[in-house]
Amino acid sequence: MAEGGAADLDTQRGEITTLLKTQLRKGDTWYLVDSRWFKQWKKYVGFDSWDKYQMGDQNVYPGPVDNSGLLKDGDVLAIKDHLIDELDYILVPAEGWNKLVSWYGLSEGQEPIARKVVEQGMFVKHCKVEVYLTELKLCEDSKMDNVITRRFSKADTIDTIEKEMRKLFGIPDEKETRLWNRYMSNTFEPLNKPDSTIQDAGLYQGQVLVIEQKSEDGTWPRGTMATNNELLHVSEALNSTFTAPSTRNSSYSLPTYCNSYDYPDQSRPSERLGLCGLSNLGNTCFMNSAVQCLSNIPPLTDYFLKDKYKDELNEDNPLGMKGEIARAYAELIKQLWSGKFSYVTPRPFKTQVGRFAPQFSGYQQQDSHELLAFLLDGLHEDLNRIRKKPYIQLKDANGRPDKVVAEEAWENHIKRNDSIIVDIFHGLFKSTLVCPVCSKVSVTFDPFCYLTLPLPMKKERTLEVYLVRLDPLAKPTQYKLTVPKVGYISDLCTSLSSLSEVPAEKMIVTDIYNHRFHRIFATNENLSSIMERDDIYVFEVAVNRMEDTDHVVIPVHLREKYKQSGYNHTSTPLFGLPFLIAVPRSLSEDKLYNMLLLRLWLVLKVLFKEQVTPKPTFFSDKRHERDCDKHESMEYKPQKKAFVKLKDCIELFTTKEKLGAEDPWYCPNCKQHQQATKKLDLWSLPPVLVVHLKRFSYSRYMRDKLDSLVDFPLRDLDMSEFLINPNAGPCRYDLIAVSNHYGGMGGGHYTAYAKNKGDEKWYNFDDSSVSPASEDQCVVSVFILDRTHSRAAL
Repeated sequence: MAEGGAADLDTQRGEITTLLKTQLRKGDTWYLVDSRWFKQWKKYVGFDSWDKYQMGDQNVYPGPVDNSGLLKDGDVLAIKDHLIDELDYILVPAEGWNKLVSWYGLSEGQEPIARKVVEQGMFVKHCKVEVYLTELKLCEDSKMDNVITRRFSKADTIDTIEKEMRKLFGIPDEKETRLWNRYMSNTFEPLNKPDSTIQDAGLYQGQVLVIEQKSEDGTWPRGTMATNNELLHVSEALNSTFTAPSTRNSSYSLPTYCNSYDYPDQSRPSERLGLCGLSNLGNTCFMNSAVQCLSNIPPLTDYFLKDKYKDELNEDNPLGMKGEIARAYAELIKQLWSGKFSYVTPRPFKTQVGRFAPQFSGYQQQDSHELLAFLLDGLHEDLNRIRKKPYIQLKDANGRPDKVVAEEAWENHIKRNDSIIVDIFHGLFKSTLVCPVCSKVSVTFDPFCYLTLPLPMKKERTLEVYLVRLDPLAKPTQYKLTVPKVGYISDLCTSLSSLSEVPAEKMIVTDIYNHRFHRIFATNENLSSIMERDDIYVFEVAVNRMEDTDHVVIPVHLREKYKQSGYNHTSTPLFGLPFLIAVPRSLSEDKLYNMLLLRLWLVLKVLFKEQVTPKPTFFSDKRHERDCDKHESMEYKPQKKAFVKLKDCIELFTTKEKLGAEDPWYCPNCKQHQQATKKLDLWSLPPVLVVHLKRFSYSRYMRDKLDSLVDFPLRDLDMSEFLINPNAGPCRYDLIAVSNHYGGMGGGHYTAYAKNKGDEKWYNFDDSSVSPASEDQCVVSVFILDRTHSRAAL
């Protein structure tokens, strides 16, 4: 039976199961539910087959919907950064949310976390729940220092924002107002389409919006707003006949908003060609970093500056982008290398990228390497010299010499792919697969455009746990443990035993949430099931639970007692820290009751002697209230970052590995899929080598950025030792560009370091800022190497 007035558990389970299958529709509202509460609810209603035995068990009753784990401290409307769908939260449609709240209520002081479904992409539309709202900075034209921050959905209109600003700044209804989009310190764009959405208007995170009131004399403080045609005409004129701002001559009397954001910034000229920044359009530092790296590859940039691309545009390639990406990139490169601007605003380029790659159409932080890979592929297809690709039957080596098979593979590649990108960036892998059943060996040679190198994984992780001793008078003690990253709960117990001297076989590991046992772990469970924010309590018990079959371990929860007659005691709130107690299987009910009373009495006795209030902090399971001791392992110890060599990464890349069960190889000999062993080797390398360090690792329960420092030479990197082609000859590279990432997953900031081809000096490209740099400042995500003996040939 369900509690209170809730529907019965079968009905709850059936209705929510159906509603979770609801299709996303633009404009609908969905709600975030903390995954920990939702998992508890699933146990209670027997959602999964393995939870059926707990169905209706009051020990797993979830209580009111609790989203506290998703919220930033002190702000019931702001959610934490970098939350992951299905790992941190569950999305439920409005009808499902209303049902859950009607059955269980919402935790006191919390507000529903409602989000709109928005449509993304320009050509290929797809719906998505907008979990993270766009934060805008709002101010009045007369008081721009007084900025108020508010969050809006991308589906909200300019009219909605204006109404909110009128309310915030107390502007009377009869006052006429208009909105401006403020860039930098002196650039304003009118927002004169009230029905346009935030997404349509291209507003981004942190954008400053200014509301202007009409003066009493009927004039606007910012002057008359220019028409769209006037803005376009003026912007084109400024773009083609640029002079320094102080000497600019124009027939227009231009207010600052005529510096249209779609065109280069009319600021001081750059001192040297190529030393031009890129404005951040809102989390677009990833794009700026990738573009600056490519911009500083001499043969590629010269190809566009000299207009060689115009003769090779392939507008009819069905795999291409009608030449639009190549044109947009060429225009941007010409601006960067014109010497006219200290920075430009790459909005036209980003718009074209977003047209053909919807994942880059918004203003969320993306991966620099993913953008780089898309751009290289897009430029290749837009500039492919092959107008009609022939069909080619791929052949296995079948024992033929590597040299013959490699030459055949490269010739076949060139028959279908021939462009400036292939000339500069493409090399050749050798791939060897061996069947574990019949020992069939399959050898192929495959082209590549960049190397994605793995980093040696951290083999360990740290966990904070609380040890609850068998002695009821002892306070819980907090420990920081070092455990294997790919290990088991038994490894956690072993590590804790070495610090506490409590036998590992007398430990039970639990996850406590909302004053109840959220989970009790088996010793053979994977440590990856413990997430960073879990509250892990390890209980010492009186028996060896692996060997003692005469005792049973019982979980005990603490529930407040209400004296009102007729009150349903099962719905009264839990409090305090639950505990485990080992008792003989043959124990009578009376003796069990007395054992529990004795345990509670001993704890309360010592606490009351210390004049602790009747609900002592020992019984709280909120981390900031815990009255516990800290083990010396909790003391801060600065950790040295792992240090690896580039050679280690390449050797790891070429190490033989076994294919996963989810990605088997079809053996032509066995006529079925097999978990073959696979080995990659380098056969030939391109004139310019792009190397991507795979710094992010993912698993079902964990995500991590590998922050190991990679040691690589700035000059004369000898790659010959990694080439298996006996006729390859010397192959040395110099570093010419680096894409850096600072910060953690899903956030942080991208910059670029690059060597200018004019003065051969290094510069730091940080969005719109360009400054001299030293060679030792690089923290690498992607780096680009130029082969020392090949530049003249290009």
